[in-house]
Formats: sequence, C-alpha cells, structure tokens
Amino acid sequence: MVRDTSPKLDMGAHLTRRCRQLLALAGYAARKGRTDADLTRPFLADLQAQASLVEELLDAYGARQNRLWYPVRAAVSAIRQFSTVQYELLHIRYSLPSYCLLAVDKPFEPATEKAMAFCGGRLRQYCGELLIVARQRGLKIPRALTAVQEYAEQVPAIRLPHDRKSRAAQSVGEIVSRLATAYLNLAAESDLVHAPAQAAAQEYQRCIPDPISEESLRQLEDRFHSLQSLYDTHVQETETEDLDAQLPVLRGHISVVMHLLRTATSLCHFYQRHLQNAAPPARAAAVRGKSPTGASAAGASPAAPSPSACPPAGVPCQPLLEVLMNYSIAFASQFIVEAKGLCQEMLKRYSNVGTMQLPVPRYRGFHVRPATLLAKIVQHYGSQVQMELDDESYDASSPIEIFRANERINAAKRWWLSREVSALAGVQEAPDNCDLESLVRRVVITLAAKGVLVIYRQPLELPPQPAAASGTVLQRIIQELSQLQATGKIDIAADLWARFSGDHRVLHDIALLAHAGYGEDNYGNNVELPRELTYLRQKE
Repeated sequence: MVRDTSPKLDMGAHLTRRCRQLLALAGYAARKGRTDADLTRPFLADLQAQASLVEELLDAYGARQNRLWYPVRAAVSAIRQFSTVQYELLHIRYSLPSYCLLAVDKPFEPATEKAMAFCGGRLRQYCGELLIVARQRGLKIPRALTAVQEYAEQVPAIRLPHDRKSRAAQSVGEIVSRLATAYLNLAAESDLVHAPAQAAAQEYQRCIPDPISEESLRQLEDRFHSLQSLYDTHVQETETEDLDAQLPVLRGHISVVMHLLRTATSLCHFYQRHLQNAAPPARAAAVRGKSPTGASAAGASPAAPSPSACPPAGVPCQPLLEVLMNYSIAFASQFIVEAKGLCQEMLKRYSNVGTMQLPVPRYRGFHVRPATLLAKIVQHYGSQVQMELDDESYDASSPIEIFRANERINAAKRWWLSREVSALAGVQEAPDNCDLESLVRRVVITLAAKGVLVIYRQPLELPPQPAAASGTVLQRIIQELSQLQATGKIDIAADLWARFSGDHRVLHDIALLAHAGYGEDNYGNNVELPRELTYLRQKE
C-alpha cells in the first residue's frame, strides 16, 4: 500500500493569518449603517491593496479552478475591482474644480455621484459576502475596525501658494502643436466609445465585446495616459501654460477622459469575467461548503449562504451596464469631442505656416475620393489651407472647391493630348478617308505603352457614333479620345503640381496622402494609406 506523503495544508488557518487585514477592512465596510461617506480614498487604497495581495495568494494555490475556494477568490476579485472604480470616481469628484471642463450635454457632477452610489453599494455588498464565504470555509473573522480616524479624508480648504518659478521651456509652441495634433488623432481613433455612447439601454449587452471590451478600453486608456504624460513633461509649469488659459482646460479633458476610461476598463473586466463568463452552476455545491468530492469542508458551516454569496448573482447586469455605458463611456465620448475644437483653435494660434509643392492625382485628377480625403485632412486639423493651381486658388477644406480644380487639370490634359498625338508618326499624314477607328486604337495603344495614358476598360470599345463628323484627322482623333476619357474608358496622365499653403503639420499629412497616390492606384483602386493617416480611414 502506497502512503500519501503529499503535503497537507490547513487553508482555513493559513488564510486567516494572511487575510486578517482584508477581512477587518471588509467587516468595517459591510457593517450596518455604513455609507459611501465611509469609503474614503485612504480606506479604498488599503482595501484595494489587501484585495490584490489576497487574490494573488489564492491564485498561487489554484483557487480559480477549485470549487470550494473559488467563491472566496471571486468575492476578493470583486472587492478589488469595485474599490478601484470607487477610488477613481472619488478622484474625479475632488478634481472637478481644477479640471476646468467644457460644458457637455448632461450634468456630469450628479452623474458621478449616482455612479458612486451604485459602485459603493456593490463594494459594501461584496465585503459582506466575503465575510460569509470566508466564515463558511473555516476562516476566523477578526473584529471589524472601529477606530478609523486614520481613514478620514479632509479635502484641503486652501491651496499652497504657487511660488515656484515657471520654466521657460524651449519650443513650447511646437510641443503644444504636437500635443493638439496627437489629441485630434486620438479623438478620431476613439470610435469604440463614440458609437456605444449613443446606444439605447436595451443595446448595451450587444456592445460587448465588440466594440467595447476590457482589452480595447485598456489600450485607449493607455494612450490618453501617454498624452497626459506628454503634457506634464513638456507643457506643465511652463510660462506658456501660465499665459494660455486654454492649456489647463485641455489638460483637464485629457485627465478626466483617462480616469473615466479606467473606471470603464474595470467595470468591463468585471462584466466580462464575472457576469458574462460566469462559472457553471456546478460550483453551487462549493458555495454551500462542499468539497469537489461532496464531503463537507473542514471547519465549514453546514448552513447554506444567501444566493448572492457567489458574486455573479450579486450584481444585476443592467445597473452595472448603466454605469459603464451611460456614465463612463458616454461622458468619455462627450469630453473627447468637446476638446477637439479647443485643439483646432490651438493649432491656429501656434501654427507654423509654410508652403509645399505637391503633385496632383496623375490620371483621374481630383475626383470625389482624392478631393474628399484631402479635405478631411484639413477639416481634421481645423486650420486654413489654400491650394493654388495655375494662378487659381481653392479652399482645401472643401471637397467641392478641390473638385473644381479639375477644370484646369482637364484643360491641361487636352492641351497635352493634342501635342502628343500631333507628334505621333503617321497621324498628320493620314488621309481624311482613313479608317479612323483603327487609327484611334493605334494612338491609344501607343500612348499607353509610353505610360502617359491608362486604359480602364478592355477590350477598348469606341462609341458607335463618331465624336466629330468634320475637321482634320487630328481634330477628330482628339475628339474621340476626349469622348473615351469622358466616359471613363481611358484617362490621360497629367504631370501637374499644386501649391499648398498652411500649417506645416497639415501640409505634412497632405504630402503623405499625395505620395500614396491620394489613396488610389492608377486604375482607381483603393490603396493602403500611411499609418499616420489612420484617422482618415475611421472617418470614412
């Protein structure tokens, strides 16, 4: 007979020692009569830290895969998530006066208080449930905290004088422009919050996990955190910040969006992990204090806990989704959008105006797609850019204005076409009664072989009726080619250049677009835009 020499562990006794502080904090939060006012930031910081330590310990023992100890682990995880959210909400509440936020559609402060009421209630509930499942598994519950003066939070009524000298940073104007540009690009790439922010309550669940998920929200949160770091490193405490009242407003919007996304990330994590992907009903036996083999756990109470002792049953989905979607996501979207105009105004004031010569689309000219993409770049930055072509000026923010430039482009093509056809051998000498269709086909093939004409439809079919019944052979050929071009069967190369004037950041993006063929190849097929122009794809 083989003796079992594997180490034995009294989990109840061991966890009692390791969980003493967490259980004491949970007992304080769950005590009857406690309110959200007792959940101060000092208290929440300790609660979150202790929950993280215990959760790591339980994971090290494999509690996630154990039916008996999983409910303890789930309650601890819920406490960690909701203490994190509640801390972020308190930060938002106390930071509102310094954020200098622009007005949005819905009152933000009452919505923040409502979100805190829900999250604080759920946090206290999970603290109570942790005590229940811990006691059932033989853990000794310490006496709840009574003297909690150390957790009192008194918000300073006064501020220390700002008597440090502001630094004279070099090229702050360039940094502000870079910051505003980065914000506008990030705002354009925040569709994952803009669309769900408009969703009706009955559509909330369909928004998860696409486009809303813990992963997508965390990535967006990290990018706003990086944006805040850029501001704090290069703009904060500079003379430029002292003189420009709009800069602290932008900093406030970046910060509040970052904190809202943090709450959204934690809430979405909880919904996906503990509600949407809840463990199967088989673990209900473990909640009642049974081991996986059906035997009673050592030290466990035979009494069954309340139905809400298992976290997924403790929070109805819809109220949590209301906070996630109608508060965190909706207000993040609104504050992102509101600051776009602010950034566009900054780019105008800190603009570095220049000029740039760029090629026009070689074959198809500024038809709908190239004109639209070009205008979207200018609209994205909100600055003024002029396009000049043959002494004619166009507003580059207007697709219709840009499209109007095709009159000049087509006129140049007709002039060039007449010159090229005239230079072809045999055209000038052709008799009036020549086979015009064969001659036109030979001209098209010859010019296409030279790379100055592109054939869109093959085999090439000429209209049944000639474009011109009279005139010289050269004139009739030009008319036939012009008709083929007008019907989209061929197009003519135009090596023309336009002169753009405006802020150099906008011109930089226009240059990227131009070198990418304005988003098309010679045949009008879409091509991949440079990574820096991702915001154009998301606006289409």
